[in-house]
Amino acid sequence: MFSKQNKTILITGGAGFIGSNFIPYFLEKYPSYNIVNLDVLTYAGDLSNLGEIEGLTRYKFIKGDICNRELVEFIFSEYDIRGVIHFAAESHVDNSIKNPGVFIETNVNGTFTLLDAAYKYWMEKPFYVKTGYQGCRFHHISTDEVYGTLGQTGLFREDTPYAPNSPYSASKASSDMIVRSYHETYGMDTVITNCSNNYGPKQHDEKLIPTIIRNALNGTAIPIYGDGQNIRDWLYVLDHCNGIDLAYHNGRSGESYNIGGRNERTNLQIVDKVCSLLDQKVPREKRYKDLLMMVEDRAGHDRRYAIDASKIEKELGWKADENFESGIEKTVEWYLEKYIVR
Repeated sequence: MFSKQNKTILITGGAGFIGSNFIPYFLEKYPSYNIVNLDVLTYAGDLSNLGEIEGLTRYKFIKGDICNRELVEFIFSEYDIRGVIHFAAESHVDNSIKNPGVFIETNVNGTFTLLDAAYKYWMEKPFYVKTGYQGCRFHHISTDEVYGTLGQTGLFREDTPYAPNSPYSASKASSDMIVRSYHETYGMDTVITNCSNNYGPKQHDEKLIPTIIRNALNGTAIPIYGDGQNIRDWLYVLDHCNGIDLAYHNGRSGESYNIGGRNERTNLQIVDKVCSLLDQKVPREKRYKDLLMMVEDRAGHDRRYAIDASKIEKELGWKADENFESGIEKTVEWYLEKYIVR
């Protein structure tokens, strides 16, 4: 059982890409925290991502669904949860196009279940926190995709109107609004962070950068949607973890903070950079870039995302430690260790 002297935080979706980078970071930085990781372990969750903390007495894994109200309420009471950092979500846009119902269930209903359980455990009634539960915070991890798409210029700010274009982004926009409503209606201590495209170690194979690396090493076609000119703002995952940490501890209650890497790249530029690194590190007769294959564009494919991170930089002192050149180098090295034995 956890030490009663430590504060216990519930982290959802901690076996996924960002969560499994965040939990070891958080446990190492804060020795006075216990962590309960609730994850249903869909295809995107992998406990091997958390091998480095296996057996740690301040960490507990529970396999379960955030939509399971009975389980969520049990966890709050059994472990006396004093904070929530909510990563758990269905997040692959292609899958949301094929099967949107799963995204509504997990991202909308699951977020509501967690929020409502936290409200009832921490608060007597609207705007009255239970004695001893002051400072309990619900931190919701969201995405820049809730803002829709940008033209050739401009950046997403926290006051940019929501205009989601896919079932995935619509479900995340909905969950953001539910979190906001619990702050405004009940006075819950909430914070939301909206991040740009993450990359780095432990990302699922289905995502762009792991797909480029894996297919290149296998000598199979590297598929790129449409004309490859879609632009994303790339954020190294550990820089994101640092931003989450700052917003959770120091962000103003009820606020949202955009976290972005200021690293805009087209998909073709990403392919070019990754393939160039592979040419250096694992050379072969032909260039890896020759494997590039343009495929039919994704339905409703947003053209450009880019974040203005000024608010979190100015208010909380956040800054990215990695630029894209340094971050992608570390990322490629990690996947080479995963995909090939050297």
